[in-house]
Amino acid sequence: MTFEELKEIVKLIDSSEISLFEYEAKGISLRLDKSINRTGERNRVNEEDTLNHNLSPSDFKINDASDKNIENNEKIEQWEIVKSPIVGTFYSSPAPDKEAFCSISQKVSKGDVLCIIEAMKLMNEIESPYDGEIIDVLVEDGSTVEYGEPLFKIRKQV
Repeated sequence: MTFEELKEIVKLIDSSEISLFEYEAKGISLRLDKSINRTGERNRVNEEDTLNHNLSPSDFKINDASDKNIENNEKIEQWEIVKSPIVGTFYSSPAPDKEAFCSISQKVSKGDVLCIIEAMKLMNEIESPYDGEIIDVLVEDGSTVEYGEPLFKIRKQV
């Protein structure tokens, strides 16, 4: 396994929802565990989120352009997570009696306001960085959010 292949594996696992990945072949052992944070504390992990298989080299391919698993007419779904840029309180609407800025299945354009995060009595509008469709709202109205916490899942417009 080359260093470039190892970097690609790490990148693929990091961008996926896989919590645990183990690989062993020809004296090479690789274990990537995203359920442990930098302080050494274990994050909550569901058994369904865990991948723990012994793979053989023939099971694993990296960027093999000759291997076409997807038909040309098959659409690849691409989505992105919008994360909180600050710590504060999440509000889905401009006021309690007003309609939410966005909802699931709603189309949004880059720059559209998705929510407000109140921090130190300041109301910060969080805008969509992408054109697309809201797949999921990941936090509840009125809840406290941390820096980097996922707020929305948006299907990017291709």
